[in-house]
Amino acid sequence: MDKHIIFEDGHIRAIFLKGSSQELIISFGDLITRAKGLAINAEKSLEKFQYNVIGIMPKEKSWFPESSMLNMMAAIQEYLAPFKTRIGYGGSMGGYAAIKYSNLLDLQRIVALVPQFSIDPLDVTDLRYNMFYHEEVNREMKIKPEDVSENREYIVVYDPYYEEDSAHYIKIKALIPHVNTLHLPHTGHDAIAILASSKLLNDFLTHKFDSAYFYQQIREVKKNSKFYYRKVIENLLPKHRGSLGQILKNNDFQVDSNFFDSKLKQNLIRSLFSNKQVDQHDLKKLGLQINVPQETRSLLLDDFGHGLVFNVISQKIEGYASHAIALNHKFLIPIYAKNSGLVQIYLNDEPYIVAMNDRNILKLFREDEDLALGMHPLVLKKYGDYFAISYKQLNLSSDEYGGCEFIEDMPETAKFIHEPEL
Repeated sequence: MDKHIIFEDGHIRAIFLKGSSQELIISFGDLITRAKGLAINAEKSLEKFQYNVIGIMPKEKSWFPESSMLNMMAAIQEYLAPFKTRIGYGGSMGGYAAIKYSNLLDLQRIVALVPQFSIDPLDVTDLRYNMFYHEEVNREMKIKPEDVSENREYIVVYDPYYEEDSAHYIKIKALIPHVNTLHLPHTGHDAIAILASSKLLNDFLTHKFDSAYFYQQIREVKKNSKFYYRKVIENLLPKHRGSLGQILKNNDFQVDSNFFDSKLKQNLIRSLFSNKQVDQHDLKKLGLQINVPQETRSLLLDDFGHGLVFNVISQKIEGYASHAIALNHKFLIPIYAKNSGLVQIYLNDEPYIVAMNDRNILKLFREDEDLALGMHPLVLKKYGDYFAISYKQLNLSSDEYGGCEFIEDMPETAKFIHEPEL
């Protein structure tokens, strides 16, 4: 492999990868794919198609300062000169640079995934990136009319529902009215990861722009992208909880048990239990594997009318409406309450003690099983007209959404009323 550094300063490193193509690809790195050895952004895909490539990789979070780019241009003319067709590619910070320096590099096509217009807070308010703006390095950094041309082909991919990226796109569109736009809804700022495909990248670089064709290719990539499903679920769940069932019903995918972080996993489970009866196939798609209990007992009601349960999937105590518990009784096990004692639940007609440690990790133990080091049983306390659940000096409190946490006080939300057996 013929690959070597052709320019370097304190902000960027330019690397030439020799191929056999007539085109020269200028590939810009981003905040994640910063300079590391001779690595180039999207290198595996570019090398697969034997492209000649100049990879311009950022060494700092400095958005390709103009002074560095001008110095680079003076140093790499012999590598640029043989190529009449030059194509720019990058995402986020790299997408910004591909557009910003399209005239300077004489690029015929520019492919920018979720690009910025500027990180100067006077140009765009963006709390993700404004912190990286430094006047002495990034002065007058916004994309200007003299940076772009109506004779160049610009392709931008972004999520129109993601306000932070939309703010940048609106300003880019105003500057480049002829920009070709592809939407990637409900994916936030993660277009680069979601659209990681050698074939799709090759199409972006060289295929004649046809929005119908590109959307067809994007759909094929999304269909096989677990990351896409995760981002859509993550972004839709807060406002469109009912959509999760449709995603599970209409798409064939399977993720492993570590694919969703614990917080998102808990939200997914709550959405499923609140909107539909869960089946094993749904849970398997989401990477949730459990041993199914067979019986329910009784309910404690919180201050909001939720039944207090132990969720055997999330391994947490939570509150659910009675109809959700009835529909999902295999997974939501009511807390048994009769007198003061230890908190118990019943799985397969066998009693289990609910214990917790100082890191708020809950675990079940059979009555005859030794507790693990650091685990303490939760205590159920019966008062005149209510029950309380305690861990050391803390009391369990619930909120209107069914979430539960241990607190030091004893407000009304920490008092539970006994409900007879279901």
